[in-house]
This record gives sequence, structure tokens and C-alpha cells, in this order.
Amino acid sequence: MNGNSARLVLWDIDLTLVDLRGLGGRWYADALATVAGVALRDLPSFPGRTERAISMELLATHGIEPTEDRIRAVWQELVRLSSAARPALTGYGHALPGAAAVLSALAGQDGVVQSLVTGNLPEIAEHKLSAFDLHTHIDFGIGGYGSLSAHRPDLVAHAVALAARKHDHAFAPESVIVIGDTPHDVEAARAHGAVAVGVATGRHSEHELQASGANVVFGDLSDTGAVLGALPT
Repeated sequence: MNGNSARLVLWDIDLTLVDLRGLGGRWYADALATVAGVALRDLPSFPGRTERAISMELLATHGIEPTEDRIRAVWQELVRLSSAARPALTGYGHALPGAAAVLSALAGQDGVVQSLVTGNLPEIAEHKLSAFDLHTHIDFGIGGYGSLSAHRPDLVAHAVALAARKHDHAFAPESVIVIGDTPHDVEAARAHGAVAVGVATGRHSEHELQASGANVVFGDLSDTGAVLGALPT
């Protein structure tokens, strides 16, 4: 890898690359019923949060102590539900405009490594992206996933460390690019000193993403040239 041009691009998934709105809530309701025998009363906020944060809040809100064993039992059920739904995911949602083209274009550039910083569990991340053929250019082995921490900046630091170890290259903060649709994504990037790219394809407007500190914001990813041109080289 050419150290002078090496860049690490870390993607969020939900409402950045794919839109599967509503499916996560259904899976959590089913998981809660299976694991704890409790009907869902209140659903935690999802955008920009990790599975660990969501699972802890879900259990506590329903009067269940969020022990590590219970959290992992919820995750096991979520993965089972995701696996079962994998063949039909294209019927629940769609890839977002420009996602495939930008992933492919970045993969064609020298020195670019693409992975994930996502609130999803690793297995669910793979299911969601492969369902829409968006997995080809992603190195899933060096991602920062939602099982790691309730604090999203930890996911960025973890992904950067794994990428550095694999590629024997210390990625400088300014060569790390975090792309997501929420202020949480932006804040996680900025906490690491990385470049924060906001995409307003979720529940937050371009103005909100700019106000949260994004270095650059797009309405969506449909203009491949504009997206590539705005990323540091």
C-alpha cells in the first residue's frame, strides 16, 4: 500500500447505503418476546446508535436487567431473524441512490480501503449489504460494529486500529473518512479527528448534519463525481 495516498473509508449502513426502515424494530420486538417473554412497549431510538446501546436500553425499559448474557441472547435472536429474512430483504427495502456506484468507484482508486463503522452486528451488516450486492468492495474483517460499545466513537478507533494492523500502515486521522447519515456518525468521526461526510438520506437534514460538524454534506450519493471530488486525496 502506498502510504502517501492510503485512505480508509468507513461506511455506515442503515439510511446511508440501504433503506430498511421499520425492519429493525420488528426484529427487536420479536427478539424481546423470544428472549424475555415480554411484549414490546417502547422502542429505543435507532438512528446512529449501536446494537449494544439499543439492546441495553430495550431491556432496561422493559424491567429486565441488561446483563451481558441477556444482551447476547437478544443479539443471537436478532442474527437468527436476519438470517431468516436474508433471501427476502430486497422486498423490505432498497439500496440508496448512488451507493453501488460510489463503492465501486472508490474500490478502483489506488490505496483506498473500505470497511464499516455501523451500529449493526457483524452478521447483520453482511446480510444487509450482500442482499443488495453492496458487499463486494467492503472488508468486513476490519469494521467497527455495534457489539463493541455503546459509544460510537469507539467503533471508529477500533476499525482504524484493525485496518492499521492488517495493512501495516498507520492511517493518519485526516486519511480516515467516515460516511453516515446522522450527527452520531459525524461526532464519532470528529472525535477521532477523521473527515466526517454526512449524507441526508436518513432522518436528519443537510442543515442538521452541517450543524453537527460534518466536513461535507450531500443530499444523497447519486452524483459519484461530486462525492469523489469532495473526499481528501
